[in-house]
Amino acid sequence: MILSHTEVPADALDQMTPRKRPHSFDVAASHAYLIGIGGCGMSGLARMLAARGAIVSGSDKESSAATDALIAEGIDVGFDQSREWLPESCDLVIASAAVRADHPQMLEATRRGLPTHVYAEALGLTMLGRTGIAIAGTHGKSTTVGMLGHTLIRSGLDPTVIVGATASQLASKPGDSAGFRLGAERIPAGPMKGQPGVLVAEACEFNRSFHNLYPTIAAITSVEADHLEIYGSLDAVVQSFRDFARLVPPAKEGGKLFINHDGAHRREVTGGVECAVETVGFAPAADWVVTYDTQSRRVGLSHNGQLVGTWTLRVPGAHMAIDSAFAAVIALHLGATADNVEAALSSFSGVDRRMQFLGEKSGVRVYDDYGHHPTEIDTTLRALREAERPEDQGGRLVCVFQPHQHSRTRFLLEEFAQAFSMADIVIVPHIYFVRDSEIEKTKVSAADLVDRLRTRGVQAMHLYPFEAIVEQLQNVCRKGDLLVVMGAGPVWQVAKGFLAAGR
Repeated sequence: MILSHTEVPADALDQMTPRKRPHSFDVAASHAYLIGIGGCGMSGLARMLAARGAIVSGSDKESSAATDALIAEGIDVGFDQSREWLPESCDLVIASAAVRADHPQMLEATRRGLPTHVYAEALGLTMLGRTGIAIAGTHGKSTTVGMLGHTLIRSGLDPTVIVGATASQLASKPGDSAGFRLGAERIPAGPMKGQPGVLVAEACEFNRSFHNLYPTIAAITSVEADHLEIYGSLDAVVQSFRDFARLVPPAKEGGKLFINHDGAHRREVTGGVECAVETVGFAPAADWVVTYDTQSRRVGLSHNGQLVGTWTLRVPGAHMAIDSAFAAVIALHLGATADNVEAALSSFSGVDRRMQFLGEKSGVRVYDDYGHHPTEIDTTLRALREAERPEDQGGRLVCVFQPHQHSRTRFLLEEFAQAFSMADIVIVPHIYFVRDSEIEKTKVSAADLVDRLRTRGVQAMHLYPFEAIVEQLQNVCRKGDLLVVMGAGPVWQVAKGFLAAGR
C-alpha cells in the first residue's frame, strides 16, 4: 500500500538527504478518486491511471472542456464538492494542489483512513518504472515540455506527456486532451529501445512539490526569486532546487541533469550531486552552446565545438530559443536524430497562452500570454516588440497585466515596476486572488503597481471589471498598435473580449 502524505517543515526539507526510490507503483484494480480532476495536470493523471488499469472517478467545482472529455472517456465526474462523499469502493484519494485539507471530500478520506496524495506525489509515483523526465525552472516549464513532447513524438519515441497548459500538437488524435498524451510502455526505437517508456512532466517548485518526483533525467531552465510567501528568500529557493537536483539518480544509474549555464545558480544547485551534469546556454563556456538571431528566429546548437543542428522558431524570443535548446539536447540524449529534432522544433506551433497570437482587429494585433513574474513580463514584451516593431507602423505596445497573487505582487513590487519598460501603455485590473490570506490581501493593491509605473514614466491606469477594460481598449487602441494581455488568471478574457467587441 502507498504511504500517505506527511507534512515536513520547510527547514527540515532543505536538509533532506535524497530519498530511496520505491521499486514500483501498481494501481491496477485500485479505485482512485481525484479531487479537482478537471485541472490540466489532474486530468492527464486521471487518464494515465485509467490506462494502467485503475478505476478512476473524481470531482471538480464546475464542468469544463476537460471534464467533458473525461466523461466521454467513461470516467465518472461529479460537480457537487460540498458533500462529504466518496465512492464506497474508493481506496486512494488524490487532490489538486488547490484543494485544502478541510475540503469535505478530503475530510471524508481522512475519516475512512484512506491513503491520500497531492498531485505532485501521485505524479512522482507514476514515474516509477518509467524513464521520467522532469522539467523544472522558474520560467519555461510548459513551453519546454511541449517542445520536448512534440520532438519525441516526431522522432518516433512515443512519450507520455503531462503539461500544465494546452499544446495541440501533443494530442494523439483530434478531440484528445492537448495537455496530456499517453505513450508507449517501452521506448520503441533508437539506442534506448526496450527501456522503460518516457514520461515527460513539469516539475513545479511551488510549495516544494517537485521534491516528490522521481526523474531519471531532469532539466533546470532558470532559478529566480518567486513564491517568496513559501520560501522567504532567494537562498531558500536555490536550496530547494539543489534538493531537487539531488533526486536525480547517480550517473552510473543513468541520471542526468541539464541546467542553464547562466541564470540558474548552477554552482550552488549542482554542488555535490552524483548525476551527470551538462550546461545549456548562450555562453561559449556552456557544454551546449545556443545562438539566436532575432530577425530570422534562427536557433543554432553546438556541442564540443561542432554544430549539432539549426531550426527556425515560429514563436519569437531568446527565451524560446533556450527552451527549444533544452528540448533538443534531451531529445538527442534519448536517441532522437538531429534531422528529426530540427524538423520538430521548426514546426512547433507553441503552447496556448505563451506569446499566443490571437488575431487582428482594426489594425491592432493581439497576443495573449501567461507571464506573471517580472522576468517573464520583461522578456515577453521585449521579444514581441522586437518581432512586431509596432513603432514602424506608428503604433504602440499596449499591455493589460493582471498581477497573480498579492504576496508575489508585494514581494516583487519594484521588480514588476521595472518590467514594463518596453510598454507604452499599461492597464492593471485587480490582483488575482488565489491562495493568499485575507490579511495579505490588504497589504498591496493594483493601484500600488500603477503608482510605481507612473513614477517611472509609464502611462498606466487601474481599471476593473474586465468589461471596462475592453471598452477602454476600444477607445485607446489604434491601427498599428500591439496589444498584449498578460497574467496567470482569467485576464485572457480581455483579449477575447476585445477581438469580439463590435462584431
